[in-house]
Amino acid sequence: MEVAGVGNMVVEVVDSVNDYTELMKEIFDFQYIREMFTGPKPIRILVNSMHGVTGPYVKRVFLDELGADPSTAINMDILEDFGGRHPDPNLTYATDLVEMMSKGDHALGCAFDGDGDRNMVLGQNAFFVTPGDSLAVLANNLECIPYFQRTGVKGYARSMPTTGAVDRVAKMNGKQCYETPTGWKFFGNLMDDGRLSLCGEESFGTGSDHIREKDGIWTILAWLTIMKHRRASVRQIMMDHWFTFGRNFFTRYDYENCESEPANKMMAGLESFIANPSTIGQTFSSGGKSYTVK
Repeated sequence: MEVAGVGNMVVEVVDSVNDYTELMKEIFDFQYIREMFTGPKPIRILVNSMHGVTGPYVKRVFLDELGADPSTAINMDILEDFGGRHPDPNLTYATDLVEMMSKGDHALGCAFDGDGDRNMVLGQNAFFVTPGDSLAVLANNLECIPYFQRTGVKGYARSMPTTGAVDRVAKMNGKQCYETPTGWKFFGNLMDDGRLSLCGEESFGTGSDHIREKDGIWTILAWLTIMKHRRASVRQIMMDHWFTFGRNFFTRYDYENCESEPANKMMAGLESFIANPSTIGQTFSSGGKSYTVK
């Protein structure tokens, strides 16, 4: 921290990377996680900052503090144009991460968006974890994280478009789960009321009550703690989870630069379909399978 006088004003310059790292050390056991990288059977991971703001944080947390190999961090330089690519951590835009993870050399891969609040999780051989599944796995394993050992787990929340996977965990664990409209402010209201420990949304945002915002790096530290605690790979953790709770399927489609009139017509048709009482119970066929609207 630096303090300097400018006229009658006092300017305080803080090191946000240091402050954030110290906060993470209060939440996680860094020595426990560090053993994954420096122990007798070290693992390799890939962390893709997508040329966003997380570069310095990734270097400090994963390389300096946790002892991961320097090859762990890719696309760390902060660039105004994000290297000419869309800084969205998904299978469409983080293709370089997917290709590298497909080789099977890394136990965990992750990508962060431009401001570092959203994340994507991949297991070995590019095993993709959907946002809803990631949230559900975290919910079922929070107790292995020191922060929640101290505070306890109050409850969970998800945005409406997010799969109900975390709902299944809440029901089995006897916790309250809230479904909110899209928008992190609704999670913030639950945090303020002391009802929420973990929350997430379908756009790859995950967070806890350590801050009133989603946090990509926090999510990966949580996944690493769970992998260490369970002594299992990302894929095995997911397979065990599905065996216990069942599986919710999820796909997100992004439509960009659409004309308004056809899009509004499509939405009007969908709303009419949903509002029709006779919709419930209708059966549709696709690919040789039948689906009933509930």
